[in-house]
Amino acid sequence: MGLPAVLMAVTLVIESGVLSAEHVENVLARLNATPPPESVETSLQLKEAPVANTSRYDSLRTVDDNAANSAQEVDHT
Repeated sequence: MGLPAVLMAVTLVIESGVLSAEHVENVLARLNATPPPESVETSLQLKEAPVANTSRYDSLRTVDDNAANSAQEVDHT
């Protein structure tokens, strides 16, 4: 990173018309990001296609009713 990259980010943000420090930081991060790796050829293949099963994740969650009921909110004022 350096001054030229910051100036380029500021220039791009000004051109976009959405002026904010967060936008400059975002553009600067994108300018300095490394490119994604190239696709790799492989002979590996899936035997089963992945399936989205959200009920499986819900079954992994356990809620202790006693702990949930006994939790008290603390007044920090």
